[in-house]
Amino acid sequence: MKAQVYVTDDRYNDYGIEREILAEVDAEVVVCDLHDPVAAKERLAKADAILLNLFNMNRDIISGLKNCRVISRYGVGIDNVDVTAATKAGIWVARVPSYCVDEVAVHTVGLLLAAIRRIPARDRAVRTGGWNLQDTQKAHRMAGRRLGIIGFGAVGREVHKRLSTFQLAETLVYDPSKDPDFVRELGAEPVPLETLLKESDYVSIHAPLSDSTTGLIDREKLALMKPSAILVNTARGKIVKQPDLVEALREGVIAYAALDVLDSEPPVADDPLLSLDNIILSDHCAYYSEQSIAELKAKAAYNILEVLKGRSPVYPVNAV
Repeated sequence: MKAQVYVTDDRYNDYGIEREILAEVDAEVVVCDLHDPVAAKERLAKADAILLNLFNMNRDIISGLKNCRVISRYGVGIDNVDVTAATKAGIWVARVPSYCVDEVAVHTVGLLLAAIRRIPARDRAVRTGGWNLQDTQKAHRMAGRRLGIIGFGAVGREVHKRLSTFQLAETLVYDPSKDPDFVRELGAEPVPLETLLKESDYVSIHAPLSDSTTGLIDREKLALMKPSAILVNTARGKIVKQPDLVEALREGVIAYAALDVLDSEPPVADDPLLSLDNIILSDHCAYYSEQSIAELKAKAAYNILEVLKGRSPVYPVNAV
């Protein structure tokens, strides 16, 4: 019988890339669109491997995976997988760590530049007859400003590299996992989080979501920032306490924010963020290009191919 590879949530419509790669082991790709946990547990019981997108692979679902050898996540983060439960069940967990570094870095820079120059607000005003908007949409020169980067992984480093051409005074970095000498070798300065928030004109978040980063940027941390500061988040929405950010933007604690990620997606119609003028929002699309999606799909499938061949996945999260 062919190995059964189940796709948990149908976000891509076309799975030709996965099927072509997994044809090497004669595996069958079964596309689902799972929402109900009870039905999902029953459906996934036959899976030999799982291609996971946004569906929540919690402990209960994993307990019903009697045949599964690997869960391969379409993406960098694995916050929707109970890795401990999977490991205890002898199931590999794998991810795709580097498929969209260019896209996220470019999107981050785009959001920051749009916020600095207040481009969305100017666009809206011009469309309704506005002109000569300097009094209401003040902008400041980038040269000589400080950039603060929270999380100095591949994306954080790429953002630093790209923005270093804008004649910034310096880049401050907060990342406890990185050797300070490594950060300095790349032309940035490692500092405590509080120092970064106090001294940066622009703060860009590129940390993974974990117990230690959930709610990291709260009312107390926002109060440390400059009233003229701009906060950019293209990492995970729950790193920022959203009600605290709304309050900070309304009360002028910081000047502006640009978010590609929210704590609940998509936002509800009455989300307070949607009523603010000093914020730019995009639809959790920083990862996206046609090329990045093709790379993502291929790498997620190769994780499974390796396990079905009796080896470890290309990008393992755990060890079994």
